[in-house]
Amino acid sequence: MAVQLRDNITSSYFHAAQRLYPKKARRRIVAYVESYDDIAFWRSLLEEFENDECYFQVMLPSSTTLSKGKKMVLMNTLNVAELGKSLIACVDSDYDFLLQGVTALSHKINANRYIFQTYAYAIENHHCYADSLHEVCVQSTLNDRQLIDFRAFMTRYSQIAYPLFLWNIWFYRQRDTNTFSMSDFNSCTRLLDVNVRRPELCLEKMQQKVNTRLAALKAQFPQWADSVGALTKEMERLGLAPDTTYLYMQGHHIMDNVVMKLLTPVCTLLRREREEEIKRLATTEEQCRNELTCYQNSQINVEIMLRKNSAYKSLYLHQWLREDLKEFIVQNK
Repeated sequence: MAVQLRDNITSSYFHAAQRLYPKKARRRIVAYVESYDDIAFWRSLLEEFENDECYFQVMLPSSTTLSKGKKMVLMNTLNVAELGKSLIACVDSDYDFLLQGVTALSHKINANRYIFQTYAYAIENHHCYADSLHEVCVQSTLNDRQLIDFRAFMTRYSQIAYPLFLWNIWFYRQRDTNTFSMSDFNSCTRLLDVNVRRPELCLEKMQQKVNTRLAALKAQFPQWADSVGALTKEMERLGLAPDTTYLYMQGHHIMDNVVMKLLTPVCTLLRREREEEIKRLATTEEQCRNELTCYQNSQINVEIMLRKNSAYKSLYLHQWLREDLKEFIVQNK
């Protein structure tokens, strides 16, 4: 009886252990990304397309050095026979999507169906998707009151930046990165102090800087004004319109010099409101102290929350990327 019981336990254990492993080996597809910060973004996206036949492993482009970045990813994928079958590259678009093959690098990225790009300038632009910013504030402050219409703010910001951004793109399409550089453009479109009560004031100051630089460019290069204006229709095809400019601008600039400039004072005020509410409702000093400690320990730094933000799934550029991956999976069955 004891032997039979032992055999039954051993058999049950064996079958349970077998269930921990897949019935058949799945094909591994390596996804090279640019940096450690990119792994979570691409992992979250690629896992949607894993199935019984294949899975993705997201990793940096080299196992022998600490070298990272877009060039390193492409150098390790473009000339590899396995690209497409068991290897893909996942990169930030930067300006390469908008350049549409003007440079050799842009041509390679846009023409190769096994290189997946963000379409937005970078991952940071996805994290800064205007429709998700209220959620970032709620998660950071545990206060659901909406002080600013983030979509309206970023739309107006984009509309102001748009005509100057066309000049920047036009110069880059001429392979001229010096006359009106990305850095020059960013200096005109960074926000200064944001007044939460009157957020339009910082946009008015930005409008003045943009108008001044626009006038200078048109005066210095009047022969190119029509060519710059003609970019509008082509850019629309790529999803760039006056309302969406912030998605195509340098990601770190948008995150650090625009969105964080906006979220920091908003979250500061929301936290202060919640703390004042606790002080008002507490019946004893001890209860007040305990509640404040509990609330403060539950908060998350807004910059960390923004970098971990994943509420961008409805962004149209993210949907384009999902369609590319869906097609890849179908073609590689």
